[in-house]
Amino acid sequence: MAMKIRLARGGSKKRPFYRVVATDSRMPRDGRFIEKLGTYNPLLPKDSEERVKLDMERVQYWLGQGAQPSDRVSRFLEAAGILEKKERANLKKGAPGKKAQERVQEKADKAAAAAEAAAAPAQEPVEEASEE
Repeated sequence: MAMKIRLARGGSKKRPFYRVVATDSRMPRDGRFIEKLGTYNPLLPKDSEERVKLDMERVQYWLGQGAQPSDRVSRFLEAAGILEKKERANLKKGAPGKKAQERVQEKADKAAAAAEAAAAPAQEPVEEASEE
């Protein structure tokens, strides 16, 4: 049986709450599970201790039995020090799109032009005063 440690969603609409569960990989996300291993509440601040709660003994047991953690659960386990950190390919998902980059470039060009225009009149009176 292929075991997974993954999140099962609970909570109401727009108020997510997750259980960290050990389950058969063939079961649905919110369906039957073998054991509840902890909770995850994404609505709490990131530095809150209540945000992620895990029963580390049971997590270690299931990892020893060959259970594979999902990506999000593996991040929790890396933060707890149970798993070693692994490199992930971001594939530029967080980078702005082409149009947004063009808008940023245009804004930078306008700001540079405005700075030049503001600096040019300030320099001219100084030059005139030095000539007299």
